[in-house]
Formats: sequence, C-alpha cells, structure tokens
Amino acid sequence: MTTNIPDQRGRVAVVTGANSGLGLVTARELARAGAHVVLAVRNTAAGKEAARRIDGSTEVRELDLASLASVRAFAAGCRDVDLLVNNAGLVLLGGRRTTADGFELHLGTNMLGHFALTGLLLGALARGRGPRVVHLSSITHKNKSLDFDDLMAERGYNAARAYGLSKLATTVFGLELDRRLRAAGSPVVSVLAHPGLTRTNLTPRAWEHRGRAGRLLAAAGLLVTQPADRGALPQLHAATAPGVAGGQFFGPSGPFETRGRVTEVRPSRQAADPATGRRLWAAAEDLTGVRYL
Repeated sequence: MTTNIPDQRGRVAVVTGANSGLGLVTARELARAGAHVVLAVRNTAAGKEAARRIDGSTEVRELDLASLASVRAFAAGCRDVDLLVNNAGLVLLGGRRTTADGFELHLGTNMLGHFALTGLLLGALARGRGPRVVHLSSITHKNKSLDFDDLMAERGYNAARAYGLSKLATTVFGLELDRRLRAAGSPVVSVLAHPGLTRTNLTPRAWEHRGRAGRLLAAAGLLVTQPADRGALPQLHAATAPGVAGGQFFGPSGPFETRGRVTEVRPSRQAADPATGRRLWAAAEDLTGVRYL
C-alpha cells in the first residue's frame, strides 16, 4: 500500500482494534516496515486470524476498551512500547448502551478506555524510542459540543450524536495530552489523525438492525467512501513520519476532508480550547481512576 514508512525495526507498536479495518491496515504496514506489532483486540480469535494475514512480527493480546479491568490487565502485561495507536472504536445505532463500568458505550470505549490505556502505558512509552501516541478522531467531531452536565448522554439519547461526541472527546484528549506532555518535558509525542469517509466494518454493522432500508443506506455509502487502505494513511503518517510535532492533526486533503492525500487539518474550536481540555481531563481522571501528568 505504501512504501514511504521509515524503518520501524526495533520498535514495539500497540494498535488497538487491529483485527479489521483501519487497525488491520495500520498493523500490517507497521509490521511490514519492521515493527513488532501488538494487536490489542477484544476478540482474540479474530485477532489471530488477522495476524495470519500480516507479514512480520506480531502478537495478539486481549483488550476490551469497554472494561477498565481489561484495560488494566492489558497494560500490566506491557513492558516495552514505542508507539501506541489508539485506533479502536465503535459506532452503533439504536438505544443507549453502557460499558462494564456504566459509561455510555461510545464515550466509554472510544475515549475513556483509551484515556486509561494511555495513562497506564505512559511510563513504558517514555522509555521508548521516538515514542508517540496517535489518537483516531473523525470529521464528525467538528459539529458537536460537549455537555459536561450530561457526558453520559442520559438525556435525549441519539447514537449518531453520541459517536460524534466520543470523537470530539478523543480530539480534546489528544490535544490536552500534548499540552501536558510538553509542560512535563516528556519525550512522548501526542498526535491526531482522522480517516475522512472510509469503508470499514463499523458502518454496515451499525445499520444492520434497520433491515432492508439500513442495508441500502450502507450500500450507498460505498459510493462516497474510500477504502481502508487509503483511510489509514493519515494515522500511519502521524505514527511514523519524521518531524511530526505534538498536537498536529492529519487527515485527507479533499473536499470537506472526506478523502484525498494526507495533509495537516484543524480541529474544531471546542476541541482546541484549553479550558475544555482541562475540564474533560479532570472528568476522565475521576471516571477512570487513572491519573497522570
């Protein structure tokens, strides 16, 4: 798919949600470039099947981001990490659901699980070679606003909105982490990426429960989306390109950032607001019990 990834030999990369879609492409290309890739997946059978399709050094480990106990168990088994790609995520349509810890499922999985994982791995990352954390955002974060009085979306629940809010929270987290890493003089770099409109297994599954109409909508999406091989380029760039600085955000260059070559993009105004970052950070620490920086 790409030949311009720098040599990754000697590096350990953890990729969450690496058994399919963007995560699988990212894991495959990192391994192809020489990294030892840990496929951090909820379904280890699917992870092992994915690993068989990857040329290079891999291992599969269980990680359920919807369970803080699973996140802690995974992190406890990690000694060496140079790169963490917070790729895993879910998008569901239908009624409100919660994680094992009682968090709204999108926020709990897409952001809070990764917040806890990153904090628990930060010590190992700080000892790594050229350490980076890549956070996977979405263009859907740009038209959302966090409601700190209803972070768990208990009022007027809408699943599509909840997904967008979880990606806004992810973006806020990535930028606030960058501020804190810089202030602490840490060698770890926090960067962000989004894939534009990309075909993965998430959207079709989200529409399945709507029957024939849902299947038609999912099929229509094939006309406006790009393949996962291209959608993964921004996060691969964020993870490996020389000279990437903390706080940078990469996405497609095309109209409305939906597709195209990799370029630097801008987060929404609220995502970039330091006051919002501090407030969300405090909430995430209280909710997960993970405190760092």
